[in-house]
Amino acid sequence: MAVETVSSVAFLVGRVLFGGVLAFTGVNHFLQADQMAGYAEAKGAPAPTLSVYGSGVLLVLGGASIVLGAFPLVGAAALVGFLVVATPMFHDFWSVEDPQQRQQEMTDFLKNVALIGGALVLLAVSGGSWPFAVGL
Repeated sequence: MAVETVSSVAFLVGRVLFGGVLAFTGVNHFLQADQMAGYAEAKGAPAPTLSVYGSGVLLVLGGASIVLGAFPLVGAAALVGFLVVATPMFHDFWSVEDPQQRQQEMTDFLKNVALIGGALVLLAVSGGSWPFAVGL
């Protein structure tokens, strides 16, 4: 198997894993909207229910865009925008008193920072053609 083919397949698998997880997370925003809206309200999100549905849309469409390779610039930008806003708002470990909860929030914060990094990398390469992308 040629190096170029291995690279293309690895890029596809990475896209599917990265975008798929984020799209799945977005679907959960719809399936658990009431519970998530309560959490969003507790964290001070404006219009908590609308915020949950809106962020769900961003995650589903952004994740699907990356998986399919369709409009990847738009999808990656939507994911970066969501994560940059949501990460410090919802995982503000620096303001949590309980050490165990603080550690969990820090872990979630750092996971989101890694996701921001991945989305920025995809944003950077979205100007070229993606192997195995749908023809949009």
